[in-house]
Amino acid sequence: MRVIFMGTPDFAVGTLEEIIKAGHEVVLVVSQPDKAVGRSKALRYTPVKACALEHGIEVYQPQKVRDSECIERLRTYHPDIIIVEAFGQIIPRAILDMPRYGCVNVHASLLPKYRGAAPIQWAVINGDAVTGVTTMRMDEGLDTGDMLISKSVEIGENETAEELHDRLSSLGSEVMRETIAELQAGNLHPVKQDNEKSTYAPILTKELSKIDWNDTAQHIHDKIRGLYSWPGATCEFKGKVIKIHSSRLAGACSGKPGEIIESGKRLVVSCGDGNAVEILVLQAPGKRAMPVQDFLRGNPIEKGAFFE
Repeated sequence: MRVIFMGTPDFAVGTLEEIIKAGHEVVLVVSQPDKAVGRSKALRYTPVKACALEHGIEVYQPQKVRDSECIERLRTYHPDIIIVEAFGQIIPRAILDMPRYGCVNVHASLLPKYRGAAPIQWAVINGDAVTGVTTMRMDEGLDTGDMLISKSVEIGENETAEELHDRLSSLGSEVMRETIAELQAGNLHPVKQDNEKSTYAPILTKELSKIDWNDTAQHIHDKIRGLYSWPGATCEFKGKVIKIHSSRLAGACSGKPGEIIESGKRLVVSCGDGNAVEILVLQAPGKRAMPVQDFLRGNPIEKGAFFE
């Protein structure tokens, strides 16, 4: 197939490589504009752009794919299919209708659950046991297109959103390769989504970071896992914001919410439901993340003290 691939972050790189490996002709890669980073404000390639250039594929980075100039340029490549994965812009009808097999997207959830920008993180934050990926034929809605193939995976009880991201990226590339092959063979029968069962996974913000120790231990643990590595779960201790990178459930306890019930070899905090969370990795302001024993050497936290 003649393929135009539209994607931007790391999550989409595996799918691009899988399409190339499968022998399809990727005639163009479309990615978001490069961003300035660091104090030098040097432009950094998007991960998808870097991958495309490694394979000698032409890259196009329009500010807005809705512009007529972009639409007409894509039309000149005569694509059989346009693959879209974590691209970052809404695709207009003129592009959706362009290729013979349509625009096909892989989304990191079991649709119609978790439509939106952060399906991986919200699946972890909400304590789901299972998630997956879904390929769909795109329409003008937000992740509302007819479903093609879905595959599920279990979420580990201590698995972070970042770890799950990597597993779903790999699974997504496999499912997209299968989807393209089945489309070519005429074997797929798109299934409409049940809008009444849909849920939304909004973009993450720093306002989500603060831990409420009155919450259940399970929910606090899930929040720590789901917000790793950005924006991270935080609490305050003696006026300083502490970022918590890793935790595990520690069973029943008799402390008050936020109380440090064990400190030394372990750092255990009481939660609102009579259970506790053990903190494994944490970070002080301006410092690197550390295992708890290393952290406590330079940042003593006394038993009986409270996280705010």
